[in-house]
Amino acid sequence: MGTTPHELYEYARLRIKQKKRLYFHFVLFLISSLFMLVANKIFKVGEPNNWFLWVSSTWFFLFILHFINVFITKRFMNKDWERTQIERLIAQQEKKIDEFQSKVESDFSKKHTI
Repeated sequence: MGTTPHELYEYARLRIKQKKRLYFHFVLFLISSLFMLVANKIFKVGEPNNWFLWVSSTWFFLFILHFINVFITKRFMNKDWERTQIERLIAQQEKKIDEFQSKVESDFSKKHTI
């Protein structure tokens, strides 16, 4: 099944939007981590602890999850993948319906022949 130019455009627009958000997330992460480092080390906010490391590490982990979502998961699970999965499931359902219908017809014919 082919894709229309409009679907290709929408997919490209969506991918650009996802990447743009990821890059914004990365820049925000860098600026905020730098700000937290300065607050913790220079201005002595929460001095006895290196809390900025915990916050930055947690945020970096979330950024990695976002990166995986954009560049790995969303890249392969696009509209074509969805369409293929839907067609496969419909074919399975139709096969089960046909099997059930033929079983019902054979049971019905056996009851009426006796």
